[in-house]
Amino acid sequence: MNGPAPKLDLGPKRSLGATGFDEDPRGDSARRRTGFSGFSDAPETAKPSNFSSAPPEPTGFSDRAPNFSAYPRAAAEATGQVALPGALPVPLAAGFPGGEVPEGINPYTGAPYSQRYYKILEGRKKLPSWNAKKNFLKLVKRNRTVILVGETGSGKTTQMTQFLIEAGLHQGKCVACTQPRRVAAMSVAQRVADEMDVELGKEVGYTIRFEDKSSPMTILKYMTDGMLLREAMADPLLERYSVVVLDEAHERTLATDVLFGLLKEVCKNRPTLKMVVMSATLDARKFQQYFDDAPILNVPGRMHPVEIFYTPQPEKDYLEACIRTAIQIHISEPPGDMLIFLTGEEEIEQTKRELEKLAQRHSECGELMVVPLYSSLPPSMQQRIFEPAPGPKYEGGKPGRKCVVSTNIAETSITIDGIVYVIDPGFSKQKVYNPRARVESLLVSPISKASAQQRAGRAGRTRPGKCFRLYTEKAFEQELVDQTYPEILRSNLGSVVITLKKLGIDDLVHFDFMDPPAPETLMRALEQLNYLGALDDEGELSQEGESMAEFPLDPQLAKALVDSAKFECSKEMLSIAAMLSVPLTFLRPKERSREADAAKARFSHLDGDHLTLLNVFHAYVQHGGGSPDLERQFCFDNFLNPRSLASAKNVRTQLQRTMERLSIPLNSTPYTSKEYYTNIRKALVAGYFMQVAHLQRSGHYLTVKDNQTVALHPSTVLDHKPEWVIYHEYVLTSKNFIRTITQVRGDWLLEQAPHFYNPDDFPECDAKKVLKKMIERQKKEKEAKASANGSAAKDAKSTGAPAAA
Repeated sequence: MNGPAPKLDLGPKRSLGATGFDEDPRGDSARRRTGFSGFSDAPETAKPSNFSSAPPEPTGFSDRAPNFSAYPRAAAEATGQVALPGALPVPLAAGFPGGEVPEGINPYTGAPYSQRYYKILEGRKKLPSWNAKKNFLKLVKRNRTVILVGETGSGKTTQMTQFLIEAGLHQGKCVACTQPRRVAAMSVAQRVADEMDVELGKEVGYTIRFEDKSSPMTILKYMTDGMLLREAMADPLLERYSVVVLDEAHERTLATDVLFGLLKEVCKNRPTLKMVVMSATLDARKFQQYFDDAPILNVPGRMHPVEIFYTPQPEKDYLEACIRTAIQIHISEPPGDMLIFLTGEEEIEQTKRELEKLAQRHSECGELMVVPLYSSLPPSMQQRIFEPAPGPKYEGGKPGRKCVVSTNIAETSITIDGIVYVIDPGFSKQKVYNPRARVESLLVSPISKASAQQRAGRAGRTRPGKCFRLYTEKAFEQELVDQTYPEILRSNLGSVVITLKKLGIDDLVHFDFMDPPAPETLMRALEQLNYLGALDDEGELSQEGESMAEFPLDPQLAKALVDSAKFECSKEMLSIAAMLSVPLTFLRPKERSREADAAKARFSHLDGDHLTLLNVFHAYVQHGGGSPDLERQFCFDNFLNPRSLASAKNVRTQLQRTMERLSIPLNSTPYTSKEYYTNIRKALVAGYFMQVAHLQRSGHYLTVKDNQTVALHPSTVLDHKPEWVIYHEYVLTSKNFIRTITQVRGDWLLEQAPHFYNPDDFPECDAKKVLKKMIERQKKEKEAKASANGSAAKDAKSTGAPAAA
């Protein structure tokens, strides 16, 4: 399956200027343009900063092994090999006399088991799941669907899949185990590979968005729920798998809920497929009724008593309270590791820095090893959470303590031994959607009672523990809901609808959702996809919609990418799409904020954030030269997130393969052309014409049609207020912000989406008046042109001369 990865062709080549960065061929006048009123029609030749968007020489990709797309068809096309469903290797038992593997020999590798295997095996035998093996396999063999409820730490995620393999239930195919989070899929796959004494990526592998560490040898694959959905597009009956395990079902993610309904249908059409639904806590009766009275197996956990502490008064700043509480525990509590729950990468990294700084002042209390855990961490750093706490710094000194600072992934998806103290501020990031305002955003929201109980339970895994809840007992009892609402009830369903349509499911109203979404939410999704051209007026998937569905992207970004070739900028749009698919690129440490802002300004493009991201990516590839060390140094020098940019390189390669497979041309406007940036912005409009805000005479922005008052996010590079802007995301914090913004022109909106920009459909606002004036002006210009052509034809007829074209 290995072969050379495609070279990174970013577009037209140019030489470096004297500064070491690209110079603009259009001269100083283009660079001198600064802010303007926002209502003037600025020239389209504006050129930004020292870091130009001009693409570098293709470099740094030729020696990398390819990372194949998640489903067999793509892998086959990428390599020229045929990937037949079920064409997977069987254990090596067949090569031994009598078909039995001698004791002490690994049946998957043919080599003797390592000493590490036996050490891990002793730990496995102590897990509650080990004792449930016999009953579990009996239920799976007798039933098509089995529901398993096991407390976190019972070993269900790592053990049950191995039991299925050992019992031969993979039947020459593969066992799939879905996880709601990429971190869990990667870390659990690594753990199971260690337990089976095999190399990760061979018999045991994982697949997450834009990364596939599996092979034709893989018989046990951990994957995000979204990736199994994408595989179903190419293989609707999931013929590659003999058993599908849906883990962490209680999380009720968007993809898991769709998989519930899809797998029920697949099992009817393919009776040999087995399904196991696993969860830490769930409404067992509700699940049982939904899955046609499937049997339930309960696996107990290993729980010690946990003492709960509440704050007497609400905390004003939960981040500061977390840091204060953690240091107090480190100073005054007996040895034992800590687990702090926070909402995202930024908070986690800030808390890590503060704790490390404060711990140095209390070195007599032992070393404090602070370990972050969030989705964008590379696998090597994720594994640090399993390292033991540091020992005493000197003989007779206090032992060190490990402090894991995590998102809610550590609630149930990953079990960390040794945790004795849990700090729970009571918040997590949750997706919210308002279909009437067409606004979807991640919002820091209070957790549910069920989540709070799960968090507290992390402290009682190895011995009695303590949980410090940074909210009042009254708030827990009266303000927290019992269960988190399923994601399908609070999400934009555009991606779900296009996925179901691609899977051939047309009757969305009667699709077997466990909790059917509101009809208004479903109608909004159908309307959005119709406007984007993904669905025709009959609700059928169009040819363009078929292509859009192949990309693991939101429909808007997929549309911009599919249409970019028409605007001669698909190479640039690939880079922008990759940058929009990874965590935030710019770093801004408090103590060096001025330097970070100056570094960001060197990349900034006067037309906005999308083109600034393009500048960053091109500069990163150009100055990194394919060397990981040079790339890291470039990021360090310019306050950029090296993990995000390394990920963006990989994402771009994956997206390019999809473009090539769909025969979408890879092209680029010549950099010297004044249309270079204009074309990129027009391609962005093709996908994001529904995410537009207009500047009112009052000085604030309103989103089009929905009239939501918004402000430009402080992180934008725009230093002026353009009349029209497109935005990538809507951020709800202290007020409504739009983030990742690019200025566009009103006539482009009318030109590309006249069906959406009909002023009669707009509420009363400045945008409606401006659109009417623009349409009237265009009408007059058209009439004047027609009149001039008519006069020219008449004159030509009277003189006998040919009329001008």
